[in-house]
Amino acid sequence: MDKVFASPQHAVSDIEAGATIAIAGFSVGHRFATSLILALREKGTKELTLVCNSLGDPGATRGQILAENNQVKKLIAAFSVRPGTPTASEDQIVAGKMEVELVPQGILVERCRAGGAGIPAFYSPTSVGTAIVEGKEIREFDGKPHVLEHAIHVDYAFLRGYRADRLGNVQFRGGSQNFNPSFAKAARVAIVEVDEIVEPGEIVPELIDLPGIFITRVIKTTQTVDGKAWRRPERRPSDKPRLYNGKPALTRAGIAKRAAALVKEGTYVNLGVGIPTMVSNYLQGRDVILHAENGVLGYGEMVTGDDVDPDIYNAAGQFVSLRPGASFFDSVTSFEMARGGRIDTVILGAYEVDQNGSVANWSTSDAKRGGIGGAMDLLSGRGDLIIVMEHTDSKGRPKLRRECTYPLTGKACVDYVVTDLALFHWRDGRCVLEEIAPGFTPQEVIALTEMEITPGPNVATME
Repeated sequence: MDKVFASPQHAVSDIEAGATIAIAGFSVGHRFATSLILALREKGTKELTLVCNSLGDPGATRGQILAENNQVKKLIAAFSVRPGTPTASEDQIVAGKMEVELVPQGILVERCRAGGAGIPAFYSPTSVGTAIVEGKEIREFDGKPHVLEHAIHVDYAFLRGYRADRLGNVQFRGGSQNFNPSFAKAARVAIVEVDEIVEPGEIVPELIDLPGIFITRVIKTTQTVDGKAWRRPERRPSDKPRLYNGKPALTRAGIAKRAAALVKEGTYVNLGVGIPTMVSNYLQGRDVILHAENGVLGYGEMVTGDDVDPDIYNAAGQFVSLRPGASFFDSVTSFEMARGGRIDTVILGAYEVDQNGSVANWSTSDAKRGGIGGAMDLLSGRGDLIIVMEHTDSKGRPKLRRECTYPLTGKACVDYVVTDLALFHWRDGRCVLEEIAPGFTPQEVIALTEMEITPGPNVATME
């Protein structure tokens, strides 16, 4: 049973117009099925439906190059666009040429896993109270609402592994399993490209992460990408503060440091993209284990230079260290930890937080153009929620609102907000001001905040 194909072109030669293709991969560009994607662009097959985490940035050898070649009619993804990154896919979405179904990241992989397991549908607590549930059946279990989600089946899956044998057994490396197993199981034809093809028996059975029964075709990659050279540009230097009333507030790094101090000892913590990722730099020596959606538990601070391992990265795609006892797994397992209530604390960025502790962090326009990511799944667990963000947006508008103006990520779920001006704590339904940045007064902070704020009995100064 030899599943090896001679080339990427041969492996995609039977993909016809209208096919549904799942493209695995998570953030870091070198662990996508680049050879297969380029071969499909060369073939020019049209009217495709793509299932993926996101299409990627302009020119990225991911699904975006298929959109740039006008091959995509529908997108099923956790991210349709990213603010500040114009793409061909966004233009097509706005023009009505590309249909979009936005799906929370954990639900996306779970729907694919269900498709491969012969489960037609399931109920989930994720996304309750948000715009994503419109038109879906909701049913109560144990007194709590749950949303009916249907399985996803795809025609083809493009996967990226480290090694495979001729029987299709696949080994992944580091935190690069992500979507691969669930997408493979959902596919009629699963194609994996790998760095190395070996003979059966050369991969120790305990190191096989995806058994060959789920794989249809194997190819050796023809595209080499320097993973260590990949970097996500920083929006603003983390040590440069914004000015309010002509005075410097905390830096973004300062926000992260204060949030880190809120984390309890002996807990599992998930860090979102942006300012939250910097929290990992302030947890050294703490009894805290960090969790990332791409499938790693027990990572440490961010690293650069010779300390970079291109297969060890967080959910933002930033390279990180590993702590003793770390483990790797796929995204299905990762979100089982979140929805199952195993994560004690979630730290996220946000566009807005409102009076009731509801949060909006995924869309700046409409429900078809944004990035849900894994936030809704993370909020459906039982952990504390800490929001970290700058106090106002780039135009000086308050981000602490009476009512969120952007689509909600979660309702009445926020415990703390740390901004560059203050620390807020929700107590008995009220937002209490507990600390302020050096050089500012409670009155100044309240004046820059739209929602009602109750100053605590002893408002302290943030370090």
